[in-house]
Amino acid sequence: MIPGGTIGAALGRAAKALKAEGFDEPRRRARSLVAAALDLPAANVFAHPQRSLSAADVDKIAAFLARILAHEPLSRILGEREFWGLRFRLCAETLDPRPESETVVAAVLKHVARCDRALRLLDLGTGSGCLLLALLSELPEAIGLGVDIAPGAAQTAHHNAQALGLSDRARFLAGDWGAAVNAQFDLVVANPPYVATAALATLPPEVASHDPRRALDGGADGLAAYRALAGELPRLLAPGGIFAAEIGQGQAEAVRKIITGAGLVVRQIVPDLAGIPRCLVAEQPAQERGVLSENGSQKMIGMPHGPV
Repeated sequence: MIPGGTIGAALGRAAKALKAEGFDEPRRRARSLVAAALDLPAANVFAHPQRSLSAADVDKIAAFLARILAHEPLSRILGEREFWGLRFRLCAETLDPRPESETVVAAVLKHVARCDRALRLLDLGTGSGCLLLALLSELPEAIGLGVDIAPGAAQTAHHNAQALGLSDRARFLAGDWGAAVNAQFDLVVANPPYVATAALATLPPEVASHDPRRALDGGADGLAAYRALAGELPRLLAPGGIFAAEIGQGQAEAVRKIITGAGLVVRQIVPDLAGIPRCLVAEQPAQERGVLSENGSQKMIGMPHGPV
């Protein structure tokens, strides 16, 4: 247990312990740890180092530090993660959303910026629901369906929709990609597993030991999920509809070939903030003017109602 004292003293000891174990940015990590343990904004930790700590505070900081030193992400300790400025509950069956996944949200919003119609969204492999719910928060007329093979993930996404006040426009169900869906959508988004099976052993322990394997394992070459998605997209996308998916580093051209092989037209490969190609955006050819065309309209089959 870290001895009693002040926030500043606890912060210094936590940073020292993290540095000794080789963690990068130990001071920043320590500040986040202490703020989370005390349920304070990080700015308060920085601004009030002389604040006294109770015995309970000291114990909680010590417990958080022990778990982080064991390479458990702070988001898993807290059971939640911020994404697109929104808070998302996590569970053992959900991927922990990363900031680079926000590239998908930004890319979709750019492509629908001139569309003033109510859109129908489908999120395949929804996990915590972060992609779908972030988009619904920005598109107030849109409705959406999230599908995940893990029932616990679908339940967690439903909780997040309720917590964010979006449950009237979002439904979730457990299913294998689009197999349980008999509908067409204006937008389909996905963050599929894309790590090659052999590379799983090289992942940081924060990822390998805490994210669900099936949300990471993309098969022998990391591309199995994109092949599965490509087989579903022609029937799931309305004419003129948009598909946007996160891709792994170095996968842009391989995923492009898979998606174009399904008959879609790749419109853009979008880099994340680190400059890594991170999101592929493709369009279903508009045999007739589709829902994302300026003046078109497209009849769509009703969305299925899931258990949550």
